[in-house]
Order: sequence, then structure tokens, then C-alpha cells
Amino acid sequence: QVQLVESGGGLVQAGGSLRLSCAASGRTFSTYAMGWFRQAPGRERVFVAAISASGGTLTNADSVKGRFTISRDNAKNTVYLQLNSLKPEDTAVYYCASRRIGKGSTSHYDYDYDYWGQGTQVTVSS
Repeated sequence: QVQLVESGGGLVQAGGSLRLSCAASGRTFSTYAMGWFRQAPGRERVFVAAISASGGTLTNADSVKGRFTISRDNAKNTVYLQLNSLKPEDTAVYYCASRRIGKGSTSHYDYDYDYWGQGTQVTVSS
């Protein structure tokens, strides 16, 4: 069982930046991939970015490429999502998710992730 706790969300003006963090429990963090998804009001949850156990990244190029960066610190059991050049359409609840222990490759499918955090709200004002 993995427990995930997100932090770092908030209200920011368009063009601003935020850094989201997601802390994972346990001692096997370095063995599984992590992902970030977001869900805007009235819309489906969508993939944002993922990072493999070895640090390789996958990003939703259509919406966030060049603006959002995912990274991980295995010593701190934490994955980050740096959000730059934020736009009002980035407003959503952001969720981090982990794949099963030992599943180190990235995926953009939410069904490949076994554990989810509670979400953190990001609101971008125009």
C-alpha cells in the first residue's frame, strides 16, 4: 500500500508559477513510476505528466509541453510538478498517482496507476 499526499496548490495569476509536491509513503519509492493528472470542473480527468523509476519523463504535449516539468527525488520519496506560464485553462484539481511497486515505466493511462492522492486545487486567474 502506498499513500500519497499532494501539496503546493493555490491561487495564482496568469503567467505565474507553482510547484506541486507529492510525498509517498514506504521505502520502495524508487521502484515505481509516478504520474500527475488533472480534472477541471465538469470535465474528465486527463493526463499531465509522468516520470519513470529511472527518471525518464512523459508529458502531455498538447496542453503543457514546454510549461510543466515533472521531476522526482527518490531520497525524499517525492515527485514534483513545476507549473510555469500558467493559464486560466490550467485551473483544475491536480492529482498525483503511483504505479504498483516494481512497475517502473511511465503510462498516460489512469488505469495503470494503483494509488492516488487526494488532489490539490490550482486556480489561475486572468
